[in-house]
Amino acid sequence: MTWQIDGRVRSTMISDSLDVLGVRNNAMSVNVKALRPNMRAVGLAATVHFVADNDYDQKNPYGGGIDFLDTLKPGEVAVVATGGDALSAFWGELFSAAAIGRGGTGVVADGPLRDTEQIVGLDFPAFGYGTRPLDYKGRMRIKSMRTTVVCGGVEVNPGDGVIADADGIVVVPAQHLAKVTELANARSATEKSVLKDLLAGKSVREVWNAYGVL
Repeated sequence: MTWQIDGRVRSTMISDSLDVLGVRNNAMSVNVKALRPNMRAVGLAATVHFVADNDYDQKNPYGGGIDFLDTLKPGEVAVVATGGDALSAFWGELFSAAAIGRGGTGVVADGPLRDTEQIVGLDFPAFGYGTRPLDYKGRMRIKSMRTTVVCGGVEVNPGDGVIADADGIVVVPAQHLAKVTELANARSATEKSVLKDLLAGKSVREVWNAYGVL
């Protein structure tokens, strides 16, 4: 299963559609940012929860990460929850390459990323708490995979919708995906007409009365 939405739909439209349903404040912290402004990731959440662990077994430091990547499905966004820990970076160039190879559509992390120029070169949508060169080996370990996590201050469940772009990251609870998709696709079409009328010089009041969208 993948999340199919109009390519013109932005995170703002998804957020507005959630507001209509009474689901508020489902946008992640402003600290979670794209590596470059024009990145866009859309997909279903594949969650992984990291915790700090300086005593982690060095003999198999990447076992959990390998298992997580090998379960990634086409159309999924990797959601990496660290609780805001900025000690080290879990995600870099090679993990991005693995995700691309498996059909992943992006990564969202409330921790740092690394190999950022290489990730950009791969054209892989990546969002995180800045960058740091330190590897997570011997510094963090995976506590759980595909469980409920809190990332960027928002609860994320496996299979929830995730849209990330220059405006931020919004999470759509799975039970609301169908309705939010319908509302956001409709809003995208309406905003095209609103933009046209505003650029043509119609008053804001006139446009608001006609469409109820601003």
